[in-house]
Amino acid sequence: MTDTDVVVLGAGPTGLTLACALRLHGLTVRVVDRAAGPATTSRANFLHARGSEVLGRIGALGTLPDESLRAMRITNYLGDRPLVTLEFGDPRMRTAAPPMVISQAKVEASLRSRLADLGAEPQWGNGLAALHRNDDTVVAELDDGTSVEARWLVGCDGTASTTRKLAGIGFPGVKLTERWLLADLHLDWDLDRGGTTGWIHPGGLLGAMPMPDSSGAHDLWRVFAYDPGHTEKPAESEILERMRQVIPQRSGRRVHVGDPEWLSVFTVHRRLADRYRQGRILIAGDAAHAHAPFGGQGMLTGIGDAENLAFKLALVTRGLAADPFVDTYEAERRPLATEVLRGTSAVTRVNIAGNPVGRFLRDRVAPKVFGLAPVQRWTTYTASQLWVSYRKGPLGGRGPKPRAGDRIPDVACVRPDGTPSLLHRELSGRWALLAPPDAPAGCADVARRHLGDFVEPLTFDGDEAMLIRPDGHLAWRGDAGDADGVNLWLTRALTTGNAR
Repeated sequence: MTDTDVVVLGAGPTGLTLACALRLHGLTVRVVDRAAGPATTSRANFLHARGSEVLGRIGALGTLPDESLRAMRITNYLGDRPLVTLEFGDPRMRTAAPPMVISQAKVEASLRSRLADLGAEPQWGNGLAALHRNDDTVVAELDDGTSVEARWLVGCDGTASTTRKLAGIGFPGVKLTERWLLADLHLDWDLDRGGTTGWIHPGGLLGAMPMPDSSGAHDLWRVFAYDPGHTEKPAESEILERMRQVIPQRSGRRVHVGDPEWLSVFTVHRRLADRYRQGRILIAGDAAHAHAPFGGQGMLTGIGDAENLAFKLALVTRGLAADPFVDTYEAERRPLATEVLRGTSAVTRVNIAGNPVGRFLRDRVAPKVFGLAPVQRWTTYTASQLWVSYRKGPLGGRGPKPRAGDRIPDVACVRPDGTPSLLHRELSGRWALLAPPDAPAGCADVARRHLGDFVEPLTFDGDEAMLIRPDGHLAWRGDAGDADGVNLWLTRALTTGNAR
């Protein structure tokens, strides 16, 4: 008998989201992290609408909306001239989940609280030392000398992932930039806290983003500055002194730089794992893909990985799906990571453009293009990741929209007891069978036969029936009485990992 169903290495946003989702699906889980305790620094500081949706579905959103800022505007300057202003908030999003300026530390705290409600908590100060693979289990040797045997092991342990290295999974990539300085600073200046401001300067880009401030002073800012031409890692005192130089110099504003909350330095790499699975070992989040921080896509993509993987591991572990069903995780999520990496890399290259052509495109062409309302709507919608679809994957489909694999918005629905609800609220570790009122029960009965008790029958204002996956994507749609259609889709998907 195994010690647990799943060992999760890493208690960051990806690992904690995965652990919460696995518990909702009825699996046992053990979360291990080499760090001495929870992180207190902000690190990532923006959660797009898709990430808020996921946290809402697993019950981990908590008080984050109340603790966050809605700084939904980006303005770039060239000297004292505003080049372009990008406004977030696209009505096509059709979601109640808000994009938020919020510290990663607060996101993790909310996830830990939810995980505790679900009967689990991370073990700190203990990392992965070695792996041993069997046909049906994997054994993790930990730093403290103990071993854990599990059905699955998932590495959510960051870009330097020990899990990925021990599993022999390659992580090729390239370096995109020299060093950036990063700081959370208390600043006394007259800059509007309604959004992020960037200044294009010959010495390098400078950006400032307002941060939630529990002190009540409302003067906390995330500041990042491109600072090439240095090879040695600076001390924190050197980072602070450099920030005191470049902030007034590049912004052209009078500013008093107060005490720092956090100081760091980074370079931008683009990396993508060769594969996401090696037998019973999988990777997710930064262990699988390394992004530029611009656009807030890293934490968002990792959280999406976790939700996608959780329900697939659950079905296979409970014996309701065959092993190939787990492979649909990589088939759906790795192409998305490729696309996101392409976008974040392009933004990075624009931000640091040094040659005449690049500067002309950034300073002259881009402001005109991104000043157009349709382009602004497209940009903000793209950043939200609400557009994500798996229709081209093995569980996707063709035909009229919405197609199998498409995200389904948070539509109004009614529970079996007559209580009004919203779709995403019902997808808490469950599938949903949406059907018109008075539809026959055949489709729901078939879904339960394949998926067990983790199916919620719901009625909604629609003409067809739709089987919705726990991650909010469409599995199957058809006539409300077409029980054979549901049966065929689930039989193919769960046994072969390919529903086409």
